[in-house]
Amino acid sequence: MSDQKFDLVVIGSGPGGYVAAIRAAQLGMTTAIIEKYNTLGGTCLNVGCIPSKALLDSSEHFYNASHTFEEHGIKLSGLKVDLAQMIKRKSDVVSQTCSGVEFLMKKNKITVFTGVGSFVDANTIKITSSDGKEQTISAGKTIIATGSKPITPAAFNYDKNRVITSTEALNITKLPKRMVVIGGGVIGLELGSVFARLGTEVEVVEFQDRIIAGMDKDCSKELQRSLKKIGVKFHLKHKVVDVKATKTSTTVSVQKRDSEESFDIKADYCLIAIGRRPYTEGLGLENIGVELDERGRVKTNHHLETNVSGVFAIGDVVAGAMLAHKAEDEGVYVAEYLAGQKPHIDYNLIPGVVYTWPEVSAVGKTEGQLKEEGIPYKSGKFPFKALGRARASMDTEGMIKVLAHKETDELLGVHMVGARVADVIMEAVALMEFRASAEDMARICHPHPTYTEAVKEAAMAATGDRAMHI
Repeated sequence: MSDQKFDLVVIGSGPGGYVAAIRAAQLGMTTAIIEKYNTLGGTCLNVGCIPSKALLDSSEHFYNASHTFEEHGIKLSGLKVDLAQMIKRKSDVVSQTCSGVEFLMKKNKITVFTGVGSFVDANTIKITSSDGKEQTISAGKTIIATGSKPITPAAFNYDKNRVITSTEALNITKLPKRMVVIGGGVIGLELGSVFARLGTEVEVVEFQDRIIAGMDKDCSKELQRSLKKIGVKFHLKHKVVDVKATKTSTTVSVQKRDSEESFDIKADYCLIAIGRRPYTEGLGLENIGVELDERGRVKTNHHLETNVSGVFAIGDVVAGAMLAHKAEDEGVYVAEYLAGQKPHIDYNLIPGVVYTWPEVSAVGKTEGQLKEEGIPYKSGKFPFKALGRARASMDTEGMIKVLAHKETDELLGVHMVGARVADVIMEAVALMEFRASAEDMARICHPHPTYTEAVKEAAMAATGDRAMHI
């Protein structure tokens, strides 16, 4: 027999899971959350979004101090990196953030269980703690929110010592001289830029013909240009065929994609960043017959319910972008759906961000997608170098690109590379949620001097030859 009964049990305490639990509790459901690790928050808070942003900020401060402060009239001497302190600060930020989630669980009267949650049947969850003790609880409904893990092919010989993933990269305390990054996506570029700013020689190997291949091509070009300036070297259209490691170094064998030409790169570390896979191990899905797709993701319908009635899944473990904010919205969606409400998510309007410097952000369709889908469009671009605010802060790299329907002028996609565009993108998201036009965007009065003026100028360019400051 189950010891305790809950209206809703959430397996996994990442952004999707803990937000789902909070919303369910707000709506009057008795709620429990199960987390296998000793801290709440999942990948994002512990070894993902939050710690990586802490290190990105620290490394950017150092880079500016060593490269731009003198031009600002600030002279320093004896500047050096204390990587151990950077890691300590990162860990403090993580600890504070995870403690905040723990507080929210208590505030909302959510019962927290530590251990691996697995299905005995559709309404019974077994929790196995690290010491092997077991208990069962009863669930009226269940949300699977177990997230994802880094993909680590056997040929890469992942050893967590010299061949590492983002998890281990966040805890390196001695600055490496050289690092190879396998993968030119978001995670690889963010962490690669951290170490490049601090003085590490970083080489990126990418199978595709450009970095951040899922984003607009203009964004790829702008970001690659910026990263080259801080010393990052790129091997595009190349694949890694083998990785060998000793206790102190790695050798990465690389082959050109369309030929037999190959070479080795020797480095202190090899960072594997080729994507993530859904994490469903130990859930006991086979016990209740939950179906997975060809990529190991939990199959769901448009209400995020699996083929087993009353069992839902959200976040990285289901199809769609592996983004914390997407998981959060899905968690809220399921909680509100269970409460009888009619929530909605527009997956086309979930923004994506790369937290390099300059930052990259986007929402809606890329130019490539519009061409592929045969949608008539017009485009307007505005470079940050023509922006007064950007010149004042010496953040002149990047541009903003606005794509609008050629006939109706409705905004179809907005793509940005530049200072603080992770925040600026929300202007585009908000307008597109209300199906605004490029003319609407152009007519809004933007404060001067700000980075957001580039949005107005790009929109003006999209509506016709109206951009004024270029």
